[in-house]
Amino acid sequence: MKLLQVLSTGILAPVCGVSAVVCFDVARRKASSSHTFRSKFDHYVAITGLSWVGWFARRKLDKCCKDVVGTQEKLLLSRLKANAETQYGREYRFSDIVTREDFVKLLPLTYISHYEPYIQRMMKGEEKVLSDQQPVIFAVTSGTSGKSSILPMTKSQGFLFFIQGISVVYHSLLKAFPENNNLQKTLKFFYTPKWRKSECGILIGPNSSSPTNSKHLLNIYSTPKAGFEILSEPEALYVHLLFGLRDKSLGMLEANFSSIILSSFDALYQNWSDIADDIERGEVKSNLKIDESVREELNNALTPNPQRANEIRDIMKSGSKVGIGKRLWPDCNLILAADSGSFDLPAKLLRETYGKGIPIYSPLYAASEGLLGLNIWPRNQPSLYLLALQSMFFEFIPVEHCNEDQPQTLFMDQVEKGQEYEMVITNASGFYRYRFGDIVKVVDFYHQCPVIEFKHRRGQFLNVRGEKTSESLFYQALTEVVKTWFPLKLLNYCCVESLLIDDKGDSYAPFYHVFLEVDDISKPLSAEQRNMIDKELCSRSYVYQSFRNKGSIQPIRVHQVKPGTFEELRKFTIHTGQASSNQYKVPRVLKTKEAVNVLLSNVINES
Repeated sequence: MKLLQVLSTGILAPVCGVSAVVCFDVARRKASSSHTFRSKFDHYVAITGLSWVGWFARRKLDKCCKDVVGTQEKLLLSRLKANAETQYGREYRFSDIVTREDFVKLLPLTYISHYEPYIQRMMKGEEKVLSDQQPVIFAVTSGTSGKSSILPMTKSQGFLFFIQGISVVYHSLLKAFPENNNLQKTLKFFYTPKWRKSECGILIGPNSSSPTNSKHLLNIYSTPKAGFEILSEPEALYVHLLFGLRDKSLGMLEANFSSIILSSFDALYQNWSDIADDIERGEVKSNLKIDESVREELNNALTPNPQRANEIRDIMKSGSKVGIGKRLWPDCNLILAADSGSFDLPAKLLRETYGKGIPIYSPLYAASEGLLGLNIWPRNQPSLYLLALQSMFFEFIPVEHCNEDQPQTLFMDQVEKGQEYEMVITNASGFYRYRFGDIVKVVDFYHQCPVIEFKHRRGQFLNVRGEKTSESLFYQALTEVVKTWFPLKLLNYCCVESLLIDDKGDSYAPFYHVFLEVDDISKPLSAEQRNMIDKELCSRSYVYQSFRNKGSIQPIRVHQVKPGTFEELRKFTIHTGQASSNQYKVPRVLKTKEAVNVLLSNVINES
């Protein structure tokens, strides 16, 4: 009996001690007012566990970055061995491959069209086609540079994304922004997609992780679970804003892309009065089109708060949009969203207006194909990404050889700083030597691993005469010109080759159409302002200037469009395509007449 008492005392004492330390740690951290003690504790457990996983994963990442050749070859050969008995593995003799050079010799470079027959068989239920693992979903791509595609995604792919991606960038986030190591909730703008099923019953849809699928993380978000179950975007956005605004102690704003957060602030200005009324009453407005079961759950999570409602009214009536985020949420420390490539413009607008005073961190470089890169330098601008060498086997095509069908590729240890490349990947779900279309620039090395800057999609360039004006080059020229239009701000833009528009101008020579949405339409752009874009592009591109001087390309034709035009384009694209709201990226070069017609119908002040 005495032995049992000694043992129980010996066990109980440290357990009680640890519990006391944990309770003290939970109590001392800044927390959202909407937390209960239980939800606060669950939040604490979730972020503490994630930070520990991130610490271990970062140590392993650093070790791998010191041996790029060994890490990449081990990854490649292990995947080929695991998939050697698949239909694809037998067809391309995976069992004969013992080096990365064998791999390049035996397998061709591929595009999505190469995999479509295999994926069709997988969607009918065939197993061991591309991978030895059965897909958990068929992911739909965003289709920014063309039509949406369907890609298989395996369970291990999702696990790798979490361990090698999310946990590592969370570790980086806490090191760079230690004020986020607290229990404040995050306002996450996420729109649950409408799923469909393949013939064999596997779900088809975007591979973005839904909060409803990560129930252990729900307590870190301001929106209750029922809010994430709303399938219509306007209603879901209203609920996100409602529960975010009632929490004055909010710590972060999060979305896949900075454009989503920017448009959410626009929606806030349209709905803040109704939202304030809801917060004052403690119930969702009666005319919001949501299921009654969802409404009941949301109302149960609300309590009347007239004081917070009046604070919101006073802030929103103050006039200036600049820094409104920080005024609504004084303790908000971070905006978590992609800000590179085509999202540079919305991120810039966010920094200058609604989100002024709140840093933006773009944590991951990822796609439907999987994890591609990690931003372990949260405070650096522009955002740079360490290639995810444990997730993908990478090859690189020098950009000058991109138009070749089977160009020679370079391995990760063979690329050079300052050069641009088309990336080729071999991923975890059965795509081998796949040219998925991203152009990147190697800007540095972390130990031996390349650090890259995303430049543009391969299909996103203007090429009416073989001049190949890239999206990034055109954007540099445009933003340089817009600086001279101060105080006018550029809100959005896209380009179209004249071949897609019936009005070809006065000459047979092709040209670029540019559609601009600005923040003030009271003073239309002058002819001189419009012509500046063409002149600036000539100064930045010798090839374009040469074609212009010869008359082979006509001057750029600039069109100013009505406010809200690009929001209309977004809705049209989502309605007519397969991508979800969370995936949408503004296409900087339009490729279909139907999308062009949306812009043409909104042109104003033509001269």
